[in-house]
Amino acid sequence: MGRTGLAVDVEPLDRLEEKVKQLVSVIDTLRAERARAVDEAARLQRELDGTRARLSEAAGASAEISTLREERELIRTRVAQMITQIDKLNL
Repeated sequence: MGRTGLAVDVEPLDRLEEKVKQLVSVIDTLRAERARAVDEAARLQRELDGTRARLSEAAGASAEISTLREERELIRTRVAQMITQIDKLNL
């Protein structure tokens, strides 16, 4: 009878041990998933920074293009005026 009582007392410990093993497994899985998520977040942040830099460059290029177009139109107008003046000279 003493042995039967002992076996019954060990059973809850076996269950507890199994639960602890499961918990450790879950913790390991969560740590691995967290590490992957941190890596993914860092990658996405680098990608976002690169995209922002390209957007900033594009905005600068757009402003430069606008300035060049304005200059071209000014030159076109001045050349047209010069041609008109030359035509008036009747050379």
